[in-house]
Amino acid sequence: MIVEASVVRFDSIALDSGAALAPVDVAYETYGQLNAARNNAILVLHAFSGDAHAAGISPETGKPGWWDNMIGPGKAFDTNKYFVISSNVLGGCRGTTGPASINPATGCPYGMSFPGITISDMVRLEKMLIDKLGIPRLLSVTGGSMGGMQALEWAVAYPDRVVSAIPIATTTRHSAQQIAFNEVGRQAIMADPDWNGGDYYGKQLPGRGLAVARMVGHITYMSDDSMREKFGRRLRGKENFGFDFDVDFEVESYLRYRGSQFVGRFDANSYLYITKAMDYFDLTNGQGSLAAALAPAQARFLVISFSSDWLYPSYQSQETVRALRARNCDVAYAELPSNYGHDSFLVDVAEQTELIRGFLANTLERAS
Repeated sequence: MIVEASVVRFDSIALDSGAALAPVDVAYETYGQLNAARNNAILVLHAFSGDAHAAGISPETGKPGWWDNMIGPGKAFDTNKYFVISSNVLGGCRGTTGPASINPATGCPYGMSFPGITISDMVRLEKMLIDKLGIPRLLSVTGGSMGGMQALEWAVAYPDRVVSAIPIATTTRHSAQQIAFNEVGRQAIMADPDWNGGDYYGKQLPGRGLAVARMVGHITYMSDDSMREKFGRRLRGKENFGFDFDVDFEVESYLRYRGSQFVGRFDANSYLYITKAMDYFDLTNGQGSLAAALAPAQARFLVISFSSDWLYPSYQSQETVRALRARNCDVAYAELPSNYGHDSFLVDVAEQTELIRGFLANTLERAS
């Protein structure tokens, strides 16, 4: 199925920083059909480097969406039953306004003059899109990693607009280690001479720094077991030891490939802004406790984590579950066994599909 993104423009959006963006575009894709009751809509939210292309085949790249194994007829998010929406986040670089967008005041890309953004700002723009689509209430809001942060923010910020939430492999706030990994990536980009203070548009891209940032990030997405199984200590193009500081091991070749591939599709400044938004996200901010922060939520919850995910370890999901149960919320939790690390929510989908399929069917029955 060929799926093409649409773009809607809004006059402006007010940001948590006190700044405003005017105008602001948001790119999105939809799958399935909205029913007559308008009660079967599901908002799918992407991880930090994702985009609106969650399912189907892109006419631009010919590639399937990042969650194509989960969205479609008969899949977890069954498009024979549900109307699924996926949008690119504020600050992104795949159709939604971000640092690479043209600042109407100057006629040049925003670059580092782009205002600071938050997860809450992203969700505010998503609500504007849902309002524009004429959807009074979402049957569910879901996503993994940063998408899960947004799902939690939706449930708290707009409780009357969300019937259920499925946060996957995520957290209510970053740990020091999670912030540290993001900072290494940011420093790699800013240390590249071609970054030029963020003013590189139309010039040489800071490809070396962005590639290194992606390499570091990709290591955190995998597990020790998955890397051992996929690469081991296999040498590439040689049989005997004899290093030359080029590609010696298969894992080195893989990381360099991932890094160079990323440079072709992602904006370095978007990397800086989005990772900083993730680091600043804290659902408990000003609330005293996580249970207090979750008090406004009215949604049913299905919280999922994965046994080998060391970037967003299960204890963080379990903290969320305990806080929800302290509020007597309707919450189910599953830690799924997987060897794929943080990437499990993208690739190890069999058990995840069964959980989500049953949860959504029950939620739709209750909502009807």
